[in-house]
Amino acid sequence: MKMPSNNSIKLCTFLLISSLILLHIYSSIPSPSPSEQFSPSQSKPHKNSRFSSIYNHCNLFKGHWVFDPNHKSLYDESCPFHRNAWNCLKNKREKMGTINSWKWEPENCSLNQIDPFRFLGIMRNKNIGFVGDSLNENFLVSFLCVLRVADIGAKKWKKKGSWRGAYFPKYNVTVAYHRAVLLVKYQWQPKQSDQDGLKGIYRVDVDIPADDWVQITKFYDVLVFNTGHWWGPHKFPKEKPLVFYQNGKPILPALDFFDGLRIVLKNMISYIEKEVPSTTIKFWRLQSPRHFFGGEWNQNGSCLFDEPLQDTQLDLWFDPVNNGVNKEARELNQEIEKALQGSDIQILELSHLSEYRADAHPGIWLGKKDAVSIWGQDCMHWCLPGVPDTWVDILSELIRYNFED
Repeated sequence: MKMPSNNSIKLCTFLLISSLILLHIYSSIPSPSPSEQFSPSQSKPHKNSRFSSIYNHCNLFKGHWVFDPNHKSLYDESCPFHRNAWNCLKNKREKMGTINSWKWEPENCSLNQIDPFRFLGIMRNKNIGFVGDSLNENFLVSFLCVLRVADIGAKKWKKKGSWRGAYFPKYNVTVAYHRAVLLVKYQWQPKQSDQDGLKGIYRVDVDIPADDWVQITKFYDVLVFNTGHWWGPHKFPKEKPLVFYQNGKPILPALDFFDGLRIVLKNMISYIEKEVPSTTIKFWRLQSPRHFFGGEWNQNGSCLFDEPLQDTQLDLWFDPVNNGVNKEARELNQEIEKALQGSDIQILELSHLSEYRADAHPGIWLGKKDAVSIWGQDCMHWCLPGVPDTWVDILSELIRYNFED
């Protein structure tokens, strides 16, 4: 039998000793504690991954409101970016101190209030855009007032195609809103002849993005989309219906609201993935729930509540099987979540935490004489300061997670 050479023996001895040394070094490294196993600043997945999956140890969207008298807002009624109907401090809405003493506490972790200085520092030379209906504008106004704390020289910003926004010169950051309530192009067409009692139709081109945002997809580093509140008969009654078109022709047979929404979502999500740069962080905010009690907005519905709803009340208000007046938020969310599956758009699930806050709407305090007699109470939008400030805390944390080194 041939004996191994001296060189072979030396090589085997070297490999064995090296392996033992590496094993000793590896075993001496302490294992991370459970709280260290996930931290947004330590473990960054690809920036387009879904936060519903990466926040396994800290779901910012699930938790409870806790009363904390030390919890204070970062701005007041003097913010120049307020919209009058939502400026509940100026409009003397009752119990504003109580409304803003509720703090959102996620399960198994904490949510810090945004640090506007740090956040704008991270976002230096970058831009954030909101696209959708007035609930995204409500969101935007909160964001602008919070960020102004770090740059009081912020200026109102309006560019062709934008609805409103602000420029923060100290950081070269623009944050703006583009109004596109259906996301797609729609226009009023008066009746051409006697059309069975119709006053006309709203033509909806399901494959054409609204002009308000079609040109801005390359400008923003972060985009937050939403739609939903206009998809119903309260906005488009029978005498003024939506009629859906594709490739310039009416879709036959005619689609109802939900079928129209489904095809719009499919087309717009495809368009966003195609036209928005892959480096842009894309969010889709789920529904902001309404809290009309005792009737719809035009049927004496009200929201004069003194405190958040309890866990046991949420399904009574919002579960579709209970056929409540506010069920549409969850119904729409189901369609939106289905449509977003497989896309690179992150779900911003702010519905659940907002469902509790029946106490935080403008209600009858709208800042304009006879507003309630004309439009009814506002149980859809939110007082500012208020619940959207918590949305800002969550969104800023997710943005920071993507951009901070």
